[in-house]
Amino acid sequence: MSWTQSGVGKNGVRRTTLYRDQMTVTYGHHIITTAPRRWQAEANNIRTTGAERIAAQGGALFGVWRSQIGRPRDELTVVTVWNNDESNAGALLHGTPHIVSVSQEVMRPTLRPETPEAPRRQGNYAFRSFDTPPEHWDEFLGLCAAAWPGFESSYDSQVIGLWRFDEDRNGLRRSLLLTRRPNLAMWECSKIPQGEAETEVRRKLSQHYDLCDATCVYTTTLLSAEDEQDDVRWT
Repeated sequence: MSWTQSGVGKNGVRRTTLYRDQMTVTYGHHIITTAPRRWQAEANNIRTTGAERIAAQGGALFGVWRSQIGRPRDELTVVTVWNNDESNAGALLHGTPHIVSVSQEVMRPTLRPETPEAPRRQGNYAFRSFDTPPEHWDEFLGLCAAAWPGFESSYDSQVIGLWRFDEDRNGLRRSLLLTRRPNLAMWECSKIPQGEAETEVRRKLSQHYDLCDATCVYTTTLLSAEDEQDDVRWT
């Protein structure tokens, strides 16, 4: 049995919270390219009317992020939540005339998120992808679970989620990690450990990185944040 709770949060962001057995929840990962200089207008459309449209179909907007470092200026990263295997970008983007291209994939939560509660605080959000050989997958998850508590306490940071994509690539299991730090300065600090405790956190993180055949990261800020908006000219 499932139910939803809807409302409008700060900054006019439409919020629909899904409550259901986590094993049945799927997420849509959408990479959206807008026409030049239209990213803000299209993000506003997605956050409001787009969120309402997918809520009518049983989905919810998990978050909308803009590029900070490593992705084009006019690209948005959007994550949606569904109580089935759909991730309907058509409903999300209907009536948004300045979309140039969209790619989307279905993904499922692993260790986190435990519930589909959307992130609401502004910060530095890093999206890191991993391609992991199947024989290393269980060890990879175990190392994540071991490293995250120290990472979060050392750097005032949060692991938002680690999802596995439904489709593997070249026999490798593909996953996506989303972390939040208070700001970009803390992202840099987390890469250069100070003292024994931080060095141990870095060692554990490096172990699970080394199990992967490929990994890549880019950073963003949260356009659907409810506490503050990011108006820095990053790109």
